[in-house]
Formats: sequence, C-alpha cells, structure tokens
Amino acid sequence: MHLSVSAQISSLSELDELLTRPSSRDIEAARTLDGDLLVLGAGGKMGPSFVVRAKRAIQAAGLSHRVIAVVRKDREGVFAAHADGVDLVETDLLDAASYANLPDAPNMVFMAGRKFGSAGDQPLTWATNVWMSGLAAHRFRGSRIVAFSTGNVYPFSPVNGLIANEATPPSPMGEYAQSTLGRERLFEYFASHAATPTLIYRLNYAVDLRYGVLVDIAEKVLQAKPVSLVTGYFNAIWQGDANSYCFRSLALCSSPARVLNVTGLRTLSVRDVADRFGQYFNRRPIFEGEPAETALLSDASQCVAELGSPEIEEEQLIEMTAMWLLAGGETLGKPTKFEARDGKF
Repeated sequence: MHLSVSAQISSLSELDELLTRPSSRDIEAARTLDGDLLVLGAGGKMGPSFVVRAKRAIQAAGLSHRVIAVVRKDREGVFAAHADGVDLVETDLLDAASYANLPDAPNMVFMAGRKFGSAGDQPLTWATNVWMSGLAAHRFRGSRIVAFSTGNVYPFSPVNGLIANEATPPSPMGEYAQSTLGRERLFEYFASHAATPTLIYRLNYAVDLRYGVLVDIAEKVLQAKPVSLVTGYFNAIWQGDANSYCFRSLALCSSPARVLNVTGLRTLSVRDVADRFGQYFNRRPIFEGEPAETALLSDASQCVAELGSPEIEEEQLIEMTAMWLLAGGETLGKPTKFEARDGKF
C-alpha cells in the first residue's frame, strides 16, 4: 500500500496536513483502541504530528477517546495551533512528584529522550533517558506502553552482510546509546515484573522535509559543501510512516516486552543519494572520505510483515526533499550527525 503524494509540498500547512492525516490503517487500528492515549515527551520533532494524527484517526473511527500530550512547555504553541481536540499537560517529567498529577490512560507512548548534546552533559542524558523512563514505567505499569528507542543500541553492521534485526544483541557505542539501552531495560523490567504489555520501538532514522539524513545530504549538495562518505550507508523512513507504525504497534505490546525495528526497507548509499540530489539541483556533489565497511543499519522486515509497507518509499522521499529545498522550504537547522562513528552526539 503506497500513498499517492505530490512531490511538491509548497507550504508548512501542506506538510503538516500530510504528516497528521491518518491512513485507513490508522483508522482501523483506532477502532480497536480501548481508551485514552497518553503521550509523554510529545514536544519533540515527531510528537506534535503524532498526537494530532492519532486524534484524527480516533475521530475518524467515530470514537471519543482523549489523546493527551505531555510536554515541558508548549513554547511555540504548536499544540494550541490545532483544532483537533488534543489535550495538553505541561509538566517536568524529571520531577518524580509530577507523575502523581498525570491522568491515567490504558495506552501510553513514551517519546521523551535526549540525544543531541549528550556528550556535553552526560548526567542529564542519563537522567532523561534512564531515570525518567523508570518513573514513567512505574507510574503507568498498568497501561499498554510503546517506548521509543533507537537503532543506535545495535552494533555497526557490514554493509554487504546481514544487518541488525530484533534478535541481534545490543552493543551500544557512546553514552547516548548506552543510556537508551538503559531506558529499554527499565521498561523491560516492568513488562516482566508488573506484567505491563510493552513494545520497544527501535527507530532509525525518521525524516520529514525539514530535518533528517536526507536533508543533511541535500543541503550540502545544494550549498556545494563536501558530503562525507565515511559512514556511507543508512536507512530512513518518512516521519508520517513512523508515527503510523507507532500508533498501530500499540496492538503488538506484550509481556515480556518485545522489540520492533522501525525504518525503511532499503539500505541507501550516501553517494547515490547525493548524486540524485545533484541531478535535481543541477550541480555535481563534492565528496570527502571513503566509505567504511560497516554502518548503523536495521532490518525492518518484521515490522513490514506485521504492519505492512511504508506508504512513502525512499525514492519519493528524495524527490520531495529536493523539491522542498528548491522552493526555499525552511529547515530546522538540526543536523542528525548520522556520520558519527564514535557514538558522540
């Protein structure tokens, strides 16, 4: 099942509409939802579009379940801008006392976490990724939980061999990845000892037209800056597809916890992607370095087997990104640092 989408998304409102429009599969999943949905850490890059997409799916299914977004502060009014009835709670999730004031919900998605800046303040990284996770897992041990994680917990895979699947033992490099594995272990503990149905959602890398690996590469080509080939391969998935998978994976939660890799099915070559952008921008990419024989890659075939294929494939994502940048579309100015091979972000 693939979505027919014009490559020319010309405004933020059109992009927002595309990201928050529920698919038929989302609406069908909403019909089986057994109550409210609480989303902790909904203020990041994916959270706002996720909660609105989930709410719209629930409304389209004819149900009245609440979707409750929990953020530290809605500084830019991103939730207030939507007329879709998402409830908002502003609180500090690092404060243990705050959890007593959160509403109960049979379904919870944990999106809170810290990656960028991790190397500069490791204690905050561990507090955010581990301490906060334990607080949330304990408070909502009676809920069904989808807990966001990352493919960074895996070892690098040979680019011409088998890549990491859900059975691959974690081998995290650097304190961000190590603390994220710590997050997983706490959710797994409560899944086993409190019988909390849980799914560990290992995602890499989500993209939309304002951020992500594709934007990183495209901007360098467009600005005639060198594109590093040292990490020469990657996976990517449209943020809308990642949010759809998250919503529908609530039905896959289990005790003990299960793991699900979420990304695109193709292994993309940095050189090939840069060359494609060069064709759109009518300029020859500049490259530096030589590709290593390994990269951070994940096998998402299990996700596709259970939840179906992504609606927007990688080639269309490349075209959409090129058209967005050629039209002067804004970006978030937050590089992914996917090239990093030392685990420092």
